[in-house]
Amino acid sequence: MLIVADAVAATLTRAGVGDRHRLCCALSGGVDSVVLLDALDALRACFGFTLEAAHVHHGLSPMADAWLDFCAGLCRRRGIPLHVFRVEVRPDHPDGLEAAARAVRHAALARVECDWLALGHHRDDQAETVLFRLLRGAGVRGAAAMAAVEPPGAEGRAGRLRPLLDVGREAVLARARVRNLAWVDDASNADPRFARNDLRHRILPAIEASFPAARATLARAATHFRAAAELLDELADDDAATCGGADGAFAREALLALSPARLANLLRREVRRLGGLPPTAARLAEAMRQLRGVTKPLRLPFGDGFACYAYRGRVWLASARAVEPLPLLWQPAAGNIAWAGGTLRCRPAIGEGVLASALAQASACRLMPRPPGLQPHLAGRPVKSFKKLCQEAGIPVWLRGHLPVLEADGRTAWAGGLGVTADFACAPGQAGWLLEWLPGISPSALPATGPVPPQSELSSC
Repeated sequence: MLIVADAVAATLTRAGVGDRHRLCCALSGGVDSVVLLDALDALRACFGFTLEAAHVHHGLSPMADAWLDFCAGLCRRRGIPLHVFRVEVRPDHPDGLEAAARAVRHAALARVECDWLALGHHRDDQAETVLFRLLRGAGVRGAAAMAAVEPPGAEGRAGRLRPLLDVGREAVLARARVRNLAWVDDASNADPRFARNDLRHRILPAIEASFPAARATLARAATHFRAAAELLDELADDDAATCGGADGAFAREALLALSPARLANLLRREVRRLGGLPPTAARLAEAMRQLRGVTKPLRLPFGDGFACYAYRGRVWLASARAVEPLPLLWQPAAGNIAWAGGTLRCRPAIGEGVLASALAQASACRLMPRPPGLQPHLAGRPVKSFKKLCQEAGIPVWLRGHLPVLEADGRTAWAGGLGVTADFACAPGQAGWLLEWLPGISPSALPATGPVPPQSELSSC
């Protein structure tokens, strides 16, 4: 049967796999992964890649040790290194045991150091995934299901290869028989209590009684959905540029000029770009309603640890978990400093900002998180409580704990979003440093304003 070998070779070629690339085959011991390993083994000399395998031992079946022994023996006979991961699966996972096992399996496989991780999903798996996701209300991206080639991602994440995605299960079984391959069967794959098994053994066969080509058609539909998803991503890129999203934050007015569908598409793309799962339709709708109808600063939970923030005409998405800023020793100089998920910008000025000579005479200047009891006496203003100053400046409660505070020899010289204190204010004609706190905007997204200030964590001083 050449169809499997041809499909695997075509996928390797499409992905650009070649000399010195490291491939790892996810090996469960089932027929799909065994056939894939066999095909990759036969092609590694031709393409020049090195081949390894990885087995995840879930411990859910009494046969788990036997399956591991089978995979170890198979790899040993072929001279293929095998990585073994023993994992624990939460039986109380909110999405069920299948989802829990899948999550720990993916996490384990992600730890393999390789260029490409090869997975044995075939066309029937693709059809089941499309139908399963549609029945759960997936959108275009979810219905696109699996891709045959997913390029390597950020932070060294290995690419994903699914060379059998255009091959039906019958062709996989035929290849196994022709090659006299042995494999193991997991009895849980026939348990109808699991939703995917019910689709595979009951629902899809019933559909095929009236639509014989249902599996091939559903798999083909995934290709169409994927093309549509790519177009939506391109639209989101255009909208992000229009709304000023190059610095990680959007102009609120421009963002709200988008149609509801385009705004939702852009926000979903931003969450994915940050590595999160898209928000539910209800959360997204509520965020859009508040963005359009409320002018005050907002912090809108998006689920999956993310939130949508709106402040002073800017909108951005970031982790909803507190970003604890670390104290820094700071020598006045022009530049951009990362601070609590945003940026502290420093520029030279005349007649405004923090008095340069006062900072130069200090033995130590420190950027600090807001200390307890802070009550800065701002230049030209009466003494007021920190809470009152923040209320007047429109600084929301959820940002107050992240305010950067500049201290010179223990005295407060400046507080982010509030201003310069009376003792450190520049008079007309005097040289100063103009400090600006930009929450939600990363330093890498801003143009350099000069040399980056030398800095170090206080704990290392």
